[in-house]
Amino acid sequence: MIKNLKWLSVVATIGMLFILLGGALVTKTGSEDGCGDSWPLCKAEFSFEMVVEVSHRLVTGGVGIVVLALSILSWRNIGHIREVKLLSFLSVFFIVLQSLIGAAAVMWGQSDFVLASHFGISLLSFASVFLLALLIFEIDKKFDADSLFIEKRHRIEIYALSIYTLIVVYTGALVRHTNSNMICGDWPFCNNASPLGFTDYNFQEWVQMGHRLLAGLLFTWTITLAIRMIRHYHNSRVMKWGWSITLTLITLQVFFGAMIIFTMLNLGIALMHALIISCYFGMLSYFILLSTRSERQEKMMANSNQWNENYKQIN
Repeated sequence: MIKNLKWLSVVATIGMLFILLGGALVTKTGSEDGCGDSWPLCKAEFSFEMVVEVSHRLVTGGVGIVVLALSILSWRNIGHIREVKLLSFLSVFFIVLQSLIGAAAVMWGQSDFVLASHFGISLLSFASVFLLALLIFEIDKKFDADSLFIEKRHRIEIYALSIYTLIVVYTGALVRHTNSNMICGDWPFCNNASPLGFTDYNFQEWVQMGHRLLAGLLFTWTITLAIRMIRHYHNSRVMKWGWSITLTLITLQVFFGAMIIFTMLNLGIALMHALIISCYFGMLSYFILLSTRSERQEKMMANSNQWNENYKQIN
């Protein structure tokens, strides 16, 4: 059964990436209205936009069934593992939530600020399935995650970085939904000839440059944190390789972000930009999982020490 769960988790994780990329493809090709205001069926004339929208809906539906099966089987077979039941629930909850948000946007329309939240919900959905898959593969105990203890100060920073990443992702989605992708022709500034000309910015330029600023801070924060983590936990393969991968991903994210401008919004580059940030957030989610384990271990040790202290006082 564990072998079957592994295969199912791999299919579900890859499927979630296809959903993320499919959603990005819908937005980047302007296919949001490919089926008009009809959902879940598509009542529209045949067109490229219609094909893109229908394909995304079919993939989402198919992957949703796989995620549901994975969640049920995981709950039944490895539900004794502390995080499995919660992640099983979240995996189903978030994929249903993102589908409902997508359906609401099609049928009733939404503001750009609401639509921008859709990709963030999709990221949370992917992270839930990804973590569930890691727990299934972790059963073999082939890496030293159980022996790892992450200090409180580092746990807090991991939580903060993850929340901040969602904010940056939201601003990136807002760039797409407000059609601000190519409003700035230069990089890293909107106009390299006048880098400090903020007073002349219109709304779209503020959206674009706001995202670039937040993304630059995310890049800097990730670099500094990764270096500190690798140095501090140099004896842990999970931390050393995990943060090395995370550092590589954020570097690629910045590269593809710049290439979007230089290639005039090349579709392949834009999709890679969405894929890399999804993988990056997946890594952060794993560090959150490890951090919660360390927090639980710390509380258990504190309770044990308190019990020993009380026992000594009584005797």
